[in-house]
Amino acid sequence: MRYVVGVDLGGTKTAAGVVGEDGSVLVQGQIPTKNRDGGEAILDATAVLVRFLMDRAAEQGATVDAVGVGSAGVINAAEGTVVSATDAILDWTGTHITAGLQARLGLPAAVVNDVHAHALGEAWQGAAAGTATSLMVAFGTGVGGSFVINGQPLLGHHFVGGHVGHFASPLALHRGVPLPCSCGHAGHVEAVASGPAVRAAYVREGGSAGLADTRAVFDAARLGDELALSVISRAARAAGQAVGGLANILDPEVVVISGGLADAGELWWPAMERTLRAELLAPLAGVPVVRASLGNTAAVVGAASLVLSPFSHRPQESP
Repeated sequence: MRYVVGVDLGGTKTAAGVVGEDGSVLVQGQIPTKNRDGGEAILDATAVLVRFLMDRAAEQGATVDAVGVGSAGVINAAEGTVVSATDAILDWTGTHITAGLQARLGLPAAVVNDVHAHALGEAWQGAAAGTATSLMVAFGTGVGGSFVINGQPLLGHHFVGGHVGHFASPLALHRGVPLPCSCGHAGHVEAVASGPAVRAAYVREGGSAGLADTRAVFDAARLGDELALSVISRAARAAGQAVGGLANILDPEVVVISGGLADAGELWWPAMERTLRAELLAPLAGVPVVRASLGNTAAVVGAASLVLSPFSHRPQESP
């Protein structure tokens, strides 16, 4: 069987695994991302992780022959470079990921944005397996997504495709003023429907600033905190409204919802799906809306698919 390494390179941690051509994960590992040390240091550490996993795989008789990467940032998949990135990873913009890893490892490499990699994993081995088209949207620290067509993520002409958290939401307001978004604009989906947005809304509307994070707001809601219940409901409705609108535009065979909020259970999911379905055009009434199923391995498996099946999974620009 053929084996490659899939890498999920995020702002906090870098996870990787040796993935077989059947989608099985032979060995896995992860390291903290050196997000304050610049691109070259990150590539050095990533190469060390990949070599470690290659050695472990070799002990089991598996030889690795390529590396696929899902990376944080806007990624030029054709050139293998970081077009732009937030300050979650300092000096990441301009980094030559594929060339850098190829030079360090002596193996072919390919890269896409990490959310596209996540969606590829779900399309190949997860909740969207067997479908021709799938829309995946992740609600967590941010809001991102990917539209996969026959195993290929739609990247867009400038490789910005998938930034589904950055269009207007009528619910992203406070006292009539659009809420600031992480992208520098205001009134976007991410400003109301992300995890940090839930906590920010809770504090802004009079809740205790002592609640350290989004998880604490959900804990308060489970104990009957009316404000916590209200802000979670608003975030869920904003999420559903956004995904429903995207489904109307893209007409996917299946909608996959991922991220920490999707895993929050009954406090979030029913309101999200109810609002989503209220947005759908009549022919889409029966479209499946499902939770992502691969968990933390999705982006690793999806990144691996870039080099395991280069003809069926090669990323492409929009027409």
